[in-house]
Amino acid sequence: MYKNILVPIDLNEKGFADKALELAVWHAKHANAKLHLLKVLPGVHMSMIAAYFPRDAAQQMKLDVKKQLKEFAVTHITENVSYETYVAEGKPYEIILQYAAKLKADLIIMPSHKRSKVDKVILGSVASKVVENSPINVLVVKPKG
Repeated sequence: MYKNILVPIDLNEKGFADKALELAVWHAKHANAKLHLLKVLPGVHMSMIAAYFPRDAAQQMKLDVKKQLKEFAVTHITENVSYETYVAEGKPYEIILQYAAKLKADLIIMPSHKRSKVDKVILGSVASKVVENSPINVLVVKPKG
């Protein structure tokens, strides 16, 4: 049914990412699909932000996050499932949709953080923006409780 499944991962919210990846592994195993794990970093190369960090800080941060994402994948993908990891910069929902198109994903499985209504109005929700704008199916994994 599915060939390429995109799984956006927030390494800061491992409890949510774990559940989404567990479900993604199940779907990939049963569909013989490939998983694509994506971590989106905020735009640290933006001039306003970059001015506060040493020149190589952004590159070092990206390398550190790549390593963390690979470790996360190795720890949580115990089944015989093919996968790739990616780290990108930018607005999370835009990058997720760009990667979905680039990778020819036919399913996005992503966690949804438990946010208050005020947070959603002020900050917006990455998951809701992906759902609203995605031309492919999006499975949103909700936290329990």
